[in-house]
Amino acid sequence: MEKSLFTSLIIVFCCLTFSLQAQKITLQPAWESDTTLRTPESVLFEPKENVLYVSCINGGPSGENNNSFIAKVDQDGKVIKLKFAENLNSTKGMGILGNKLYVTEMTNVAEIDLATGKVLNRYSVEGAKFLNDIDVDTKNNIVYITDSGTSRLLSLKDGKITTILDSTSLKGPNGLLFENNQLLIGNGDGSLLTMNPATKKVKTVASGMGGLDGIVALGGKKYIVSEWKGKIWYIPSDGKPQLMIDSEKEKINTADLGYNPKTKVLFVPTFFHNTVKAYSVK
Repeated sequence: MEKSLFTSLIIVFCCLTFSLQAQKITLQPAWESDTTLRTPESVLFEPKENVLYVSCINGGPSGENNNSFIAKVDQDGKVIKLKFAENLNSTKGMGILGNKLYVTEMTNVAEIDLATGKVLNRYSVEGAKFLNDIDVDTKNNIVYITDSGTSRLLSLKDGKITTILDSTSLKGPNGLLFENNQLLIGNGDGSLLTMNPATKKVKTVASGMGGLDGIVALGGKKYIVSEWKGKIWYIPSDGKPQLMIDSEKEKINTADLGYNPKTKVLFVPTFFHNTVKAYSVK
Protein backbone atom coordinates (compact mmCIF):
# COMPACT_ATOMS: atom_id res chain seq x y z
CA MET A 1 0.00 0.00 0.00
CA GLU A 2 2.79 2.43 0.98
CA LYS A 3 4.80 1.47 -2.10
CA SER A 4 1.78 2.03 -4.32
CA LEU A 5 1.19 5.48 -2.77
CA PHE A 6 4.86 6.41 -3.22
CA THR A 7 4.75 5.34 -6.88
CA SER A 8 1.59 7.40 -7.42
CA LEU A 9 3.22 10.48 -5.90
CA ILE A 10 6.26 10.07 -8.15
CA ILE A 11 4.00 9.89 -11.21
CA VAL A 12 2.08 13.00 -10.15
CA PHE A 13 5.34 14.88 -9.50
CA CYS A 14 6.71 13.91 -12.93
CA CYS A 15 3.49 14.96 -14.63
CA LEU A 16 3.53 18.33 -12.88
CA THR A 17 7.19 18.86 -13.78
CA PHE A 18 6.52 18.04 -17.43
CA SER A 19 3.49 20.36 -17.43
CA LEU A 20 5.56 23.25 -16.06
CA GLN A 21 8.31 22.64 -18.60
CA ALA A 22 5.76 22.55 -21.41
CA GLN A 23 4.45 25.92 -20.26
CA LYS A 24 7.84 27.62 -20.73
CA ILE A 25 9.60 28.83 -23.86
CA THR A 26 12.74 30.85 -24.55
CA LEU A 27 13.74 33.49 -27.08
CA GLN A 28 17.20 33.12 -28.57
CA PRO A 29 18.65 36.08 -30.54
CA ALA A 30 19.02 35.27 -34.27
CA TRP A 31 19.86 38.56 -36.03
CA GLU A 32 19.36 42.32 -36.02
CA SER A 33 18.81 44.51 -39.08
CA ASP A 34 20.72 47.66 -39.93
CA THR A 35 19.41 51.07 -38.86
CA THR A 36 18.00 52.18 -42.23
CA LEU A 37 14.60 51.05 -40.93
CA ARG A 38 13.70 54.38 -39.38
CA THR A 39 11.31 54.17 -36.41
CA PRO A 40 9.97 50.71 -37.31
CA GLU A 41 6.59 50.18 -35.66
CA SER A 42 5.21 46.97 -37.12
CA VAL A 43 6.53 43.80 -38.82
CA LEU A 44 4.31 41.59 -40.98
CA PHE A 45 5.44 38.20 -42.28
CA GLU A 46 4.17 37.41 -45.79
CA PRO A 47 4.41 33.63 -46.45
CA LYS A 48 3.89 33.58 -50.23
CA GLU A 49 7.02 35.61 -50.98
CA ASN A 50 8.63 34.65 -47.67
CA VAL A 51 9.40 38.29 -46.88
CA LEU A 52 8.79 40.82 -44.13
CA TYR A 53 6.99 44.12 -44.51
CA VAL A 54 8.11 46.73 -41.99
CA SER A 55 6.11 49.91 -41.40
CA CYS A 56 8.57 52.72 -40.67
CA ILE A 57 7.14 55.87 -39.11
CA ASN A 58 10.37 57.72 -39.92
CA GLY A 59 9.76 60.49 -37.41
CA GLY A 60 7.11 61.29 -34.83
CA PRO A 61 4.45 58.61 -34.19
CA SER A 62 1.55 61.05 -34.26
CA GLY A 63 0.40 64.17 -36.09
CA GLU A 64 1.08 64.95 -39.72
CA ASN A 65 4.11 62.98 -40.84
CA ASN A 66 4.14 62.22 -44.54
CA ASN A 67 7.65 60.77 -44.48
CA SER A 68 6.58 57.28 -43.42
CA PHE A 69 7.29 54.25 -45.61
CA ILE A 70 6.96 50.47 -45.84
CA ALA A 71 10.20 48.50 -46.22
CA LYS A 72 10.54 45.03 -47.72
CA VAL A 73 13.02 42.83 -45.83
CA ASP A 74 14.20 39.21 -46.24
CA GLN A 75 14.21 36.46 -43.60
CA ASP A 76 17.81 37.27 -42.63
CA GLY A 77 17.13 40.93 -41.92
CA LYS A 78 18.56 42.27 -45.18
CA VAL A 79 16.62 45.10 -46.80
CA ILE A 80 15.28 44.11 -50.22
CA LYS A 81 13.68 47.49 -50.92
CA LEU A 82 13.83 50.25 -48.34
CA LYS A 83 10.88 52.25 -49.65
CA PHE A 84 8.56 49.66 -51.13
CA ALA A 85 5.73 52.14 -50.43
CA GLU A 86 6.33 55.75 -49.41
CA ASN A 87 4.79 59.18 -48.75
CA LEU A 88 2.63 57.63 -46.04
CA ASN A 89 1.48 59.27 -42.82
CA SER A 90 2.69 57.90 -39.47
CA THR A 91 2.28 54.26 -40.46
CA LYS A 92 1.58 51.61 -37.85
CA GLY A 93 -0.22 48.24 -38.08
CA MET A 94 -0.52 46.22 -41.30
CA GLY A 95 -2.56 43.38 -42.76
CA ILE A 96 -2.79 41.59 -46.11
CA LEU A 97 -6.03 40.73 -47.89
CA GLY A 98 -5.71 39.22 -51.35
CA ASN A 99 -3.10 41.17 -53.29
CA LYS A 100 -3.38 44.30 -51.17
CA LEU A 101 -1.54 45.53 -48.10
CA TYR A 102 -3.50 47.63 -45.61
CA VAL A 103 -1.78 50.00 -43.20
CA THR A 104 -3.09 52.55 -40.69
CA GLU A 105 -2.29 56.25 -41.12
CA MET A 106 -3.60 58.01 -38.00
CA THR A 107 -7.07 58.79 -39.38
CA ASN A 108 -6.98 56.80 -42.66
CA VAL A 109 -6.44 53.24 -43.77
CA ALA A 110 -4.19 53.07 -46.83
CA GLU A 111 -4.71 50.29 -49.39
CA ILE A 112 -1.47 49.39 -51.19
CA ASP A 113 -0.87 47.23 -54.26
CA LEU A 114 1.46 44.39 -53.22
CA ALA A 115 2.82 44.12 -56.75
CA THR A 116 3.85 47.76 -57.15
CA GLY A 117 3.82 49.40 -53.71
CA LYS A 118 1.47 52.09 -55.00
CA VAL A 119 -1.33 53.46 -52.83
CA LEU A 120 -4.61 52.49 -54.50
CA ASN A 121 -7.08 53.96 -51.99
CA ARG A 122 -7.30 55.74 -48.68
CA TYR A 123 -10.30 55.07 -46.46
CA SER A 124 -11.02 57.92 -44.08
CA VAL A 125 -12.29 56.93 -40.63
CA GLU A 126 -14.72 59.48 -39.24
CA GLY A 127 -13.84 60.64 -35.74
CA ALA A 128 -10.56 58.69 -35.67
CA LYS A 129 -7.76 59.98 -33.45
CA PHE A 130 -5.04 57.31 -33.42
CA LEU A 131 -5.61 54.35 -35.73
CA ASN A 132 -3.16 51.69 -34.66
CA ASP A 133 -3.17 47.99 -35.48
CA ILE A 134 -4.73 45.89 -38.22
CA ASP A 135 -5.54 42.22 -38.74
CA VAL A 136 -7.58 40.43 -41.37
CA ASP A 137 -10.32 37.82 -41.59
CA THR A 138 -9.42 36.41 -45.02
CA LYS A 139 -12.45 34.11 -45.17
CA ASN A 140 -14.97 36.93 -44.84
CA ASN A 141 -12.79 39.64 -46.44
CA ILE A 142 -12.82 41.87 -43.37
CA VAL A 143 -10.02 44.20 -42.26
CA TYR A 144 -10.17 44.92 -38.53
CA ILE A 145 -8.68 48.13 -37.11
CA THR A 146 -8.13 49.58 -33.64
CA ASP A 147 -8.40 53.26 -32.79
CA SER A 148 -6.38 53.71 -29.61
CA GLY A 149 -7.42 57.35 -29.40
CA THR A 150 -11.16 56.72 -29.20
CA SER A 151 -11.09 53.15 -27.79
CA ARG A 152 -12.94 51.68 -30.75
CA LEU A 153 -12.72 48.55 -32.84
CA LEU A 154 -13.57 49.10 -36.49
CA SER A 155 -13.88 47.08 -39.68
CA LEU A 156 -13.31 47.73 -43.37
CA LYS A 157 -15.35 45.61 -45.78
CA ASP A 158 -16.27 46.37 -49.39
CA GLY A 159 -14.87 49.88 -48.99
CA LYS A 160 -17.04 50.70 -45.98
CA ILE A 161 -15.78 51.53 -42.48
CA THR A 162 -17.98 50.34 -39.59
CA THR A 163 -17.63 50.62 -35.82
CA ILE A 164 -17.70 47.06 -34.45
CA LEU A 165 -17.19 47.71 -30.75
CA ASP A 166 -17.24 50.89 -28.70
CA SER A 167 -17.60 49.93 -25.07
CA THR A 168 -16.10 50.30 -21.61
CA SER A 169 -14.28 46.98 -22.06
CA LEU A 170 -11.91 48.70 -24.50
CA LYS A 171 -9.31 51.04 -23.03
CA GLY A 172 -6.89 52.35 -25.60
CA PRO A 173 -6.90 49.11 -27.64
CA ASN A 174 -3.89 48.47 -29.84
CA GLY A 175 -2.76 44.98 -30.96
CA LEU A 176 -5.04 42.74 -33.03
CA LEU A 177 -4.94 39.10 -34.04
CA PHE A 178 -7.68 37.18 -35.85
CA GLU A 179 -7.49 33.49 -34.96
CA ASN A 180 -10.02 30.64 -35.17
CA ASN A 181 -12.94 33.00 -35.82
CA GLN A 182 -12.06 35.02 -32.73
CA LEU A 183 -10.47 38.46 -32.54
CA LEU A 184 -7.76 38.92 -29.92
CA ILE A 185 -7.29 42.50 -28.71
CA GLY A 186 -4.33 43.95 -26.84
CA ASN A 187 -5.88 46.40 -24.41
CA GLY A 188 -4.28 49.55 -23.06
CA ASP A 189 -4.87 48.39 -19.48
CA GLY A 190 -2.49 45.44 -19.96
CA SER A 191 -5.07 42.75 -20.60
CA LEU A 192 -5.39 40.42 -23.57
CA LEU A 193 -9.01 40.15 -24.64
CA THR A 194 -10.87 37.90 -27.03
CA MET A 195 -14.02 38.91 -28.88
CA ASN A 196 -16.51 36.87 -30.84
CA PRO A 197 -17.22 38.99 -33.96
CA ALA A 198 -20.71 37.51 -34.30
CA THR A 199 -21.91 38.16 -30.74
CA LYS A 200 -19.50 41.00 -29.78
CA LYS A 201 -18.98 39.16 -26.48
CA VAL A 202 -15.64 40.02 -24.87
CA LYS A 203 -13.65 37.81 -22.50
CA THR A 204 -10.29 38.29 -20.77
CA VAL A 205 -7.54 35.83 -21.76
CA ALA A 206 -4.79 37.28 -19.55
CA SER A 207 -4.07 40.41 -17.51
CA GLY A 208 -1.46 42.07 -15.32
CA MET A 209 0.77 43.45 -18.07
CA GLY A 210 1.26 46.93 -19.54
CA GLY A 211 -0.51 48.26 -22.64
CA LEU A 212 -0.21 45.55 -25.28
CA ASP A 213 1.07 46.21 -28.80
CA GLY A 214 1.91 43.06 -30.78
CA ILE A 215 0.17 39.66 -30.53
CA VAL A 216 1.48 36.39 -31.97
CA ALA A 217 -0.24 33.01 -31.83
CA LEU A 218 1.80 29.88 -31.14
CA GLY A 219 -1.14 27.49 -31.30
CA GLY A 220 -2.94 25.70 -28.48
CA LYS A 221 -4.12 29.02 -27.01
CA LYS A 222 -0.55 30.12 -26.37
CA TYR A 223 0.62 33.60 -27.31
CA ILE A 224 3.54 36.00 -27.30
CA VAL A 225 2.64 39.64 -26.71
CA SER A 226 4.63 42.84 -26.49
CA GLU A 227 4.49 46.11 -24.63
CA TRP A 228 5.76 49.07 -26.63
CA LYS A 229 7.92 50.26 -23.73
CA GLY A 230 10.20 47.22 -23.99
CA LYS A 231 8.63 44.05 -22.60
CA ILE A 232 7.74 40.77 -24.24
CA TRP A 233 5.51 38.25 -22.49
CA TYR A 234 4.66 34.63 -23.07
CA ILE A 235 1.06 33.72 -22.29
CA PRO A 236 0.64 29.96 -21.87
CA SER A 237 -2.72 28.23 -22.09
CA ASP A 238 -3.36 28.83 -18.38
CA GLY A 239 -3.45 32.60 -19.03
CA LYS A 240 -0.66 33.44 -16.56
CA PRO A 241 1.84 35.79 -18.28
CA GLN A 242 5.57 35.08 -18.09
CA LEU A 243 8.02 37.94 -18.71
CA MET A 244 10.60 36.96 -21.33
CA ILE A 245 12.32 40.22 -22.31
CA ASP A 246 12.57 43.52 -20.47
CA SER A 247 14.60 46.16 -22.34
CA GLU A 248 12.74 49.16 -20.97
CA LYS A 249 15.73 50.46 -19.00
CA GLU A 250 17.89 50.25 -22.12
CA LYS A 251 15.17 52.22 -23.97
CA ILE A 252 14.85 49.52 -26.62
CA ASN A 253 11.20 49.35 -27.53
CA THR A 254 9.29 46.21 -28.48
CA ALA A 255 6.49 47.30 -30.80
CA ASP A 256 4.12 45.35 -33.09
CA LEU A 257 5.49 41.81 -33.51
CA GLY A 258 5.73 39.61 -36.58
CA TYR A 259 6.12 35.82 -36.64
CA ASN A 260 7.05 33.06 -39.07
CA PRO A 261 5.28 29.92 -37.75
CA LYS A 262 7.21 27.62 -40.10
CA THR A 263 10.67 28.61 -38.85
CA LYS A 264 9.40 29.70 -35.41
CA VAL A 265 11.13 33.06 -35.61
CA LEU A 266 9.77 36.16 -33.87
CA PHE A 267 10.41 39.61 -35.38
CA VAL A 268 10.53 42.61 -33.05
CA PRO A 269 10.56 46.23 -34.29
CA THR A 270 12.56 48.37 -31.85
CA PHE A 271 11.02 51.74 -32.78
CA PHE A 272 13.45 54.54 -31.73
CA HIS A 273 16.31 52.01 -31.79
CA ASN A 274 15.73 51.85 -35.59
CA THR A 275 16.15 48.10 -36.08
CA VAL A 276 14.23 44.86 -36.28
CA LYS A 277 15.46 42.06 -34.02
CA ALA A 278 14.77 38.40 -34.72
CA TYR A 279 14.51 35.66 -32.08
CA SER A 280 14.19 31.90 -32.43
CA VAL A 281 11.30 30.63 -30.32
CA LYS A 282 12.44 27.51 -28.46
